[in-house]
Amino acid sequence: MYIRPFDPWKSKLCTCPFKYTLNVYTGCDHACVYCYITSYIPNAFRVRTKENLLPKLERELRKFDRRYIIALSYSSDPYPTIERELGITRKVLELFKRYDVRCLLLTKSDIFERDLDLLSELRCAVGITVTTVNERKARLLEPNAPSPKARIMSLRKARKVGIPVYARIDPIIPFYTWEDFEETLDALSFVSHITVSTLKLRPDSKKRMFAKFPELMERLWPLYERGEKIGGYHYLPREVRFEILRKAEKKITEKGITFGSCREGYRSFPSCDGSHLVP
Repeated sequence: MYIRPFDPWKSKLCTCPFKYTLNVYTGCDHACVYCYITSYIPNAFRVRTKENLLPKLERELRKFDRRYIIALSYSSDPYPTIERELGITRKVLELFKRYDVRCLLLTKSDIFERDLDLLSELRCAVGITVTTVNERKARLLEPNAPSPKARIMSLRKARKVGIPVYARIDPIIPFYTWEDFEETLDALSFVSHITVSTLKLRPDSKKRMFAKFPELMERLWPLYERGEKIGGYHYLPREVRFEILRKAEKKITEKGITFGSCREGYRSFPSCDGSHLVP
């Protein structure tokens, strides 16, 4: 089965409403330093296609309960670099249109702009992840992803054609991206909903962060040593997380944007993931 119920590792802190998920590709070439998929996808930063995806997906969609949402994608970005050439995600969206599927699309790319004609005809909401609008920091954290500026420009175009849009500011990294939060929020002030999440480290991502940002991690890791380990992830101490989340919530809601948090044990409204925006 390619369409599967979304279940983020049975995390006790997950507050997502029930939905399904589909990863069009296996692996993601954005190669983000903090990425969690390297803990369960071999060669995670190498993108591969899936065997007979489209005919198998169509068979699944014939039986799919259209009351539910399918999210693209939480393990592999639906718009890796190779999508420009292959167009598999576009073909998936064409199937969604044919079978009237409700869709929540999340990406760290600007390639989705190519598909705005199709997305505007779907029952969907489109979101981007922006860790920081600081281009230098973003390039260090997300070496192969399109620039935050390009992502944001494409999302503005989606809004102009009437597509509900949302964003994730994720992960928030103390002493680093948190310093740019207000600037990042200002750049995203046109969206309807923003989800935030603090940096959560697994052994593999911790190793990459120490290798890439040794001075930052010398300041940051002592905080995590005081924190909790939940579901294989190192979390910031609860009081540190909640202080960040409270400040983020206040700044977001002051702009008239609804607020969500992801796997934090903190509140969200009216949904954590933006699924309430899907028509």
